[in-house]
Amino acid sequence: MAEMLIGNHGVLFLSFWHQEAYSVARQFNLIPPVCEQAEYHYFQRDKVEVQLPELYHKIGVGAMTWSPLACGLITGKYSDGVPECSRAAMKGYQWLKERVNSEEGRRQLAKIKELHLLADRLGCTAAQLAIAWCLRSEGVSSVLLGVSNTDQLLENLGILSQMNPQTITEIDALLGNKPHSKKESRA
Repeated sequence: MAEMLIGNHGVLFLSFWHQEAYSVARQFNLIPPVCEQAEYHYFQRDKVEVQLPELYHKIGVGAMTWSPLACGLITGKYSDGVPECSRAAMKGYQWLKERVNSEEGRRQLAKIKELHLLADRLGCTAAQLAIAWCLRSEGVSSVLLGVSNTDQLLENLGILSQMNPQTITEIDALLGNKPHSKKESRA
C-alpha cells in the first residue's frame, strides 16, 4: 500500500504517529517513516526531548513539531484573560479556555511574562524566541507554524537564526521543567 501511494499517487513520504510504525514497516518490507509529528513548546517537552531521541539516533527519524506558541499562550494574548476574538473564546475551544484559566495555566502565564522580558533583552519577540527554542532541539527537522494573518507570518519568519547555550540554559532555568530520560534519572 505504501509503495503504491508513494509511487503512483504523488505522495513523497508517509508519516506515522507512533514508534511501532517503524517495526511494522520493517516487518512487511515497507518504506519506513521519516518523521514524527509531535506537539512541542516550552510546556510540552517530554516526547521530543526524552521519548524520540532514540528514534533520531537509531533510524534517522526527524520530528516535525507543531504548536510552538502553545495555541497562542506564549504570545501573551491571554495574559489578561481570554479576549473575545481569541481562539479560546470560540465554540469548540472550551478546553483551551479552561487550560488558560487553570492553576497550571496561571503558572505558565507567569513564566511567559519572564520569557517576554528575556525576548526583549535579546531584541526579538516572544514568538520568535519560542520558535528558535523549538528549532534548537537536535531531532527537530521543522516547526509547523499556524498564523492568523500575514503580520504573524512575517514575525514568525524573523526568528533568531541561532540559539546560544547561555540562552538555552537561561530558558531552562526559568521554566524549571527540563525533562530527564530514565538513564539520566538513574545516574
